[in-house]
Amino acid sequence: MTGKSGGADGGPVVGVIGGSGLYELDQKLEGARWVTVRTPFGAPSDAFRVGRLGATTVAFLSRHGRGHRLSPSDINYRANVYGLKALGARWVISISAVGSMKEEIRPLDLVVPDQFYDQTKRRASSFFGDGIVGHVGMADPVCPELGGLLEATGREAGATVHRGGTYLCIEGPQFSTKGESRVYRQWGVSVIGMTNMPEAKLAREAELCYATLALVTDYDVWHEAHETVSVESVVAILLRNVATARDVLARVLPRVGKPCTAGCQNALRNAVITNPKAFPPRTRRRLGLLLDRYFPRAKRGSARG
Repeated sequence: MTGKSGGADGGPVVGVIGGSGLYELDQKLEGARWVTVRTPFGAPSDAFRVGRLGATTVAFLSRHGRGHRLSPSDINYRANVYGLKALGARWVISISAVGSMKEEIRPLDLVVPDQFYDQTKRRASSFFGDGIVGHVGMADPVCPELGGLLEATGREAGATVHRGGTYLCIEGPQFSTKGESRVYRQWGVSVIGMTNMPEAKLAREAELCYATLALVTDYDVWHEAHETVSVESVVAILLRNVATARDVLARVLPRVGKPCTAGCQNALRNAVITNPKAFPPRTRRRLGLLLDRYFPRAKRGSARG
């Protein structure tokens, strides 16, 4: 399956990655169907639910799979992002449950972070390698325009929204120790989670506008006046957070589609350092969805000098 610049009628295609608690979209999508995407990087977390919401085509993926079958470390992030790109997505909204690392960010609040700190240890974090080297810029990993839409629609939905801050991504699946949590607080991060890295890195390599809507469920384990995080406490808050997230998605999805002016969709323009003459053919084919725009392949049967 190859990528397209828009939906069937040229309208915007928006990917939504649902985190814990958000395993299916609540919105009624016109012509909704399940689409299985094969990728050179293996299988995505699940089939994609693809349909229309007005002029917008929405491609939804459950990050952990329906039934929550995949641990954060077992998610095939490359296949998930590649699959969205192959379906024509140019914007990706990531819905993620997080813990708060700041007093003023309370459970049930929403956060739209603008930075990430990758503390993961064993995840494939790039499409590149195997003979082709690419270095994308990650100074500003979040699309400010998409993040602005999430902030605005979150406030319209009646939520308390915090714009900006750093999302610390740990390996998991265990929650933090108190010692770790106190150190992370000293780093000045805003929220802690287990899934937005390498997702954000891969979205940048795929030239997708990416932003996170983080749903705050707890204070991790640092707050002396609140009980430490547990699955039971997270789920109770998460159910309420997911209802808010669905409201935000219903408001934001019809508004996505204006051309990005932040450079997200041109991130690979000067990122590949390998001489094209040295591209291994097999790797070049695997990366065709990303590289054909900049390094067109010769058509079969064409004359060669």
